[in-house]
Amino acid sequence: MTDVDVVVVGAGFAGLRALHTLRERGYAVAVLEAGDGIGGVWHWNRYPGARCDVRSHDYSYGFDPDLEQEWRWTERYATQPEILRYVDHVVERFDLARDVHLRTRVTRMVFRDAGWDVETTNGAWRARFVVMATGQLSIPKDPELPGQADYAGTVLHTARWPREGIDLTGKRVGVIGTGSSGTQLVPVVAEQAAHLTVFQRTPNFSIPATNGPVSDEEDAAVKAVYRERREAARNSPTGLSFPVSRESALEVDPEERRRHYDVQWPTTGFGFLLAYRDLMLDEAANATVADFVREKIAAKVTKPELLPHLLPEGYPFGAKRPPVDSGYFETFNRDDVELVDVRDTPITGFTEHGLQTTEREVELDVVVFATGFDAMTGALLKPEIVGRDGRTLREAWDAGPRTYLGLQVAGFPNLFVVAGPGSPSLLSNVLLSIEQHVDWIADLLDAAGARGAEVVEVTAEAEAGWVAHVNERAEATLYPQARSYYMGDDVPGKPRVFTPYVGGVRGYKRILERVVADDYDGFVLSGASR
Repeated sequence: MTDVDVVVVGAGFAGLRALHTLRERGYAVAVLEAGDGIGGVWHWNRYPGARCDVRSHDYSYGFDPDLEQEWRWTERYATQPEILRYVDHVVERFDLARDVHLRTRVTRMVFRDAGWDVETTNGAWRARFVVMATGQLSIPKDPELPGQADYAGTVLHTARWPREGIDLTGKRVGVIGTGSSGTQLVPVVAEQAAHLTVFQRTPNFSIPATNGPVSDEEDAAVKAVYRERREAARNSPTGLSFPVSRESALEVDPEERRRHYDVQWPTTGFGFLLAYRDLMLDEAANATVADFVREKIAAKVTKPELLPHLLPEGYPFGAKRPPVDSGYFETFNRDDVELVDVRDTPITGFTEHGLQTTEREVELDVVVFATGFDAMTGALLKPEIVGRDGRTLREAWDAGPRTYLGLQVAGFPNLFVVAGPGSPSLLSNVLLSIEQHVDWIADLLDAAGARGAEVVEVTAEAEAGWVAHVNERAEATLYPQARSYYMGDDVPGKPRVFTPYVGGVRGYKRILERVVADDYDGFVLSGASR
């Protein structure tokens, strides 16, 4: 068994930042990574068209001014290969690889004697503290369809794309799923395949990426004010560097509102959600933007018969995370692209030659599952985590995830989660939220060390109060009106609760500051395990 101060689980952006920060503070740290490479979600998701939906300059580390000045992003929304190159650069620059242990999947963790015994597929570890940096979108959903074993073609998943790639030229390809991954994948595959069939359950609102190269002038302009840009993002609702309107969509003249939407639409990407302050708070306000987006989608589609299937209805704009797309809807104008609405004709299973719906067989050479992830909680519940009194995390979360501040769970001392349930997480620029959490955890560990405390844990009362607050804030929004991974609707049988914190990055930051000012209110720092 190898002893360290901190075990960090996961070698994506969160795990690497935790490693660097804690090591700089004098802790012995080991990062345990199940995969054979570093980069987390960007190591696994290599499908054609994969790119970030947050602008590159903002989706990057802000802890080192020299790092942000020296790295040169080439596109406004970076592709997966470019993001992975950035990760490799960071790893080399800060000598992180020596403390990352690849092909080491954590299978079980048990809290005993004021620390954690960590079992893996590649040896055992003992650590005073464990930091779960496993990501929010890291456990792919694998649909089990009847007849799959008998299918003669190739089955792929966007989150497990072959590293060497795959040639789809001349192939009949089927893509199941039209969330963010499917929306990015479809236009690229359409350019390669002989014929593409898209199997869609729920039409999505989508925002144009208006991606393009980053000019030298644009790069220089950002870098001239990078520190100010980062600070503005930390004090914004979403952690993005876009200005937020203080106006209500219902208080402005309809023509002025239309002009404002027209200006925001091609320029802000995901920031379009911030066009007015009440788009996610008021149904009438949301209807104005939903109608606008539907109009924009309709203008891109030249086949009128497809509009009833492609126009999203029945849920508010933004209540499901809207993809940021590059030519997705226009793809359906092609004669070699077909849409199958599985609400009308569900898939019943595989055949030897393709997929069977309730209406017909669709012959396919390749089937791609773009079916997403067991979001937010999937990776945290993958290993068996045993806290006080033999209680597992799965048992503690039987009715849905419960945390204090998204950072720690009552009954699981010295175990921390980065950007976990109950924090802004996927409702924010997650890179910014990751850095906020890592720094805050490091400060807490330093405070515990200064007091001679061996155990850091949250009280059940603090956890219950935070869960109630998270739920109260969510109920005041439109988010619960959609079926989404925000609500746990991504996996059948998963408890339906709102998972992230909707109070915003700025509001959450103020809460964290108040907790520290109140001597880490809600936390108990004790000398030894009970």
